[in-house]
Amino acid sequence: MIVPMPLVDYQKNTDEELASIVPTDHRAFVPLVRRYESKLLAYIRRISGFQKEDAEDILQDAFVDAYRHIAGFDPHLKFSSWIYRIVHNRTISAYRKHKSSLNNVSIDDEDMGFERLLSAKEESQSLVESSLNSKVIKQILDKLPPRDKEVLVLAYIEEKSYEEMSDILQAPIGTVGTWIRRARQKFAKLGDEYPNLIR
Repeated sequence: MIVPMPLVDYQKNTDEELASIVPTDHRAFVPLVRRYESKLLAYIRRISGFQKEDAEDILQDAFVDAYRHIAGFDPHLKFSSWIYRIVHNRTISAYRKHKSSLNNVSIDDEDMGFERLLSAKEESQSLVESSLNSKVIKQILDKLPPRDKEVLVLAYIEEKSYEEMSDILQAPIGTVGTWIRRARQKFAKLGDEYPNLIR
């Protein structure tokens, strides 16, 4: 006689607790997927410009990678940074293979994070006066190199801290700060010329 496993409600567990449970109970992986699938799918599209179907394939592969390696996850660290790093690496790998066929970066109208970038006091002050809309923001991002686009999306849309970005991008915090500063300068310079970017 097969005794069914009792139902377990993992909804109240933290991400880190769930990750530490998965190696002994695969059901704990389901709430992790549910918590992250929509935001990670949006992240993939924001930094790559992949169509939804292609982004979903990348995300599925990333979740498979995460499941296979979750026994090595350190529960004293942030699960969110760990899963973002896996998704980031998968996305960049796919981007490099298919960049010639990519469409424009995907930024939704409800993405308000770039308002913080546009209203920053330093290099991008002139962008505030331009009152850039999401269409123009997309066009500016499409003109930026991949690294600049990645750090701006992580910092201003995903709202990741320097520490989290350091973990995701596998770079020292000081380097992350330098990347963000340079990316903002490039974004601001293109923003000053934004009427010429409207197609």
